[in-house]
Amino acid sequence: MANLKAIEYKSFEDIKHQDNSGDDYWLARELAPILGYIQWRNFRKVVDRAMLACNNSGIDVHNQFAEVSKLVEHGSGAKRRIRDYKLSRYACYLIVQNGDPRKEIIALGQTYFAIQTRRQEVQDYFNQLDEDNQRLVVRGNIKQWNQMLAESAHRAGIIDEDTFAEFQNAGYAGLYGGETVADIHARKGLSQKEKILDFMNSSELAANLFRITLAHDKMKKGGIDTPPEAIMAHSIAGQEARGAIIRADAILPEDQPTPTKSVEQIAREQIARIKKEAKKGKLMLDEDYDD
Repeated sequence: MANLKAIEYKSFEDIKHQDNSGDDYWLARELAPILGYIQWRNFRKVVDRAMLACNNSGIDVHNQFAEVSKLVEHGSGAKRRIRDYKLSRYACYLIVQNGDPRKEIIALGQTYFAIQTRRQEVQDYFNQLDEDNQRLVVRGNIKQWNQMLAESAHRAGIIDEDTFAEFQNAGYAGLYGGETVADIHARKGLSQKEKILDFMNSSELAANLFRITLAHDKMKKGGIDTPPEAIMAHSIAGQEARGAIIRADAILPEDQPTPTKSVEQIAREQIARIKKEAKKGKLMLDEDYDD
């Protein structure tokens, strides 16, 4: 089942397209055979039910199920134009929700498009946050992933502080073009107690989150069980993350500006503001009650 899931998830990814705005979409006639529908007329009924569900949810059907057409060849060499649909992620989700539940691939499709839709919702929400709150979100994610990475390192035999420091430096050096934790700390002009991750903007934090998740995946899948192998895996993960940034022609982490406020300071200020607002609300409620 696990292998089937991986294969079919890849199938959904293989037929994914992107429009000029960078939005993902799928074509109905490419999706149909993956979902086990050989005849278009049968799949068209599923599309119709999905369109009805979309309409009933109050969402513009035409934006989610954009009708398109294309020319196809017959055996004689003649061409004719056929109807197709450019499907949004949400449209695909509605299609698999309205498909034949007896098909195993339909169940896998429901999971895949539910996950993809949720990811997009999370991304849309994240993009609406200001820089301070984006830093808070990514820093929180890093804390969780760093914990998992540390556990993987421990299973690989990294149990003393010096070896763990070497392991961490390998990842940072890979990402920062040779800079160690101490180098980054000094370049940012931080005091001894201040942490480098707390003085990174959201882009630099995201680059480090990418490094950490890559390293964790490498150690989990690679059967790594010795300190040298773990250190090398973290170094390679950092280098691969740096390579992705270079290929995207984006700003390298060492060239990102250092924020004046730490993530911890932002968190303290926000907590204080929340408590202050809550106190005001309580006082207003008390006054209303006294009246």
